[in-house]
Amino acid sequence: MVTAKELDERGGGRGRGPGRTPTNTTAAPAGTSGGGGRGSRTVTPHDVVAAVVDPELPVLTIDDLGVLRDVAVAGDGAVDVTVTPTYSGCPAMETIRADIERALQAAGYAQVRVHTALRPAWSTDWLSEGARRKLAEFGIAPPGPAHGPVPVALGVRCPQCGSLRTRLTSRFGSTACKALYVCRACAEPFDAMKAV
Repeated sequence: MVTAKELDERGGGRGRGPGRTPTNTTAAPAGTSGGGGRGSRTVTPHDVVAAVVDPELPVLTIDDLGVLRDVAVAGDGAVDVTVTPTYSGCPAMETIRADIERALQAAGYAQVRVHTALRPAWSTDWLSEGARRKLAEFGIAPPGPAHGPVPVALGVRCPQCGSLRTRLTSRFGSTACKALYVCRACAEPFDAMKAV
């Protein structure tokens, strides 16, 4: 088995955050490839897991969100998946775990083990650029950087009209990881993902 660490050391890892280096080295069981013809592509366990949708932000996959840390096939044929919750006690983790197991089993992997890694802690810095774009298109203001040089925030940009003339109305929005704002320019309420 090629581990995620070995793959990353060779420059093949795809992770964005520290220790987040999903492997993509083992093909799916027979019958789950893309057709076998020219230009077809074998579906890997990583491909299957990366497509699992976050239950609280259904516009994002767990890979977009940065929750997916590693996917590896063990010597016994089991698929080991490592995920990191967005925050301690995140209620979506049980649903994510069940969705990962269901997706891999539907792809032909009978034995699935889902592990939780709490260190390093998840950060909104692990969101992909595509995830930030999808959040804005979905009407949720994406977070700014959580680490490193942090620019002075003059306001949270309204995902509807783009105005910075916004006001915090509640520190908690539709989920604990979001805050509720209202735009003073277009009067639309919107969620903003908190930077952590």
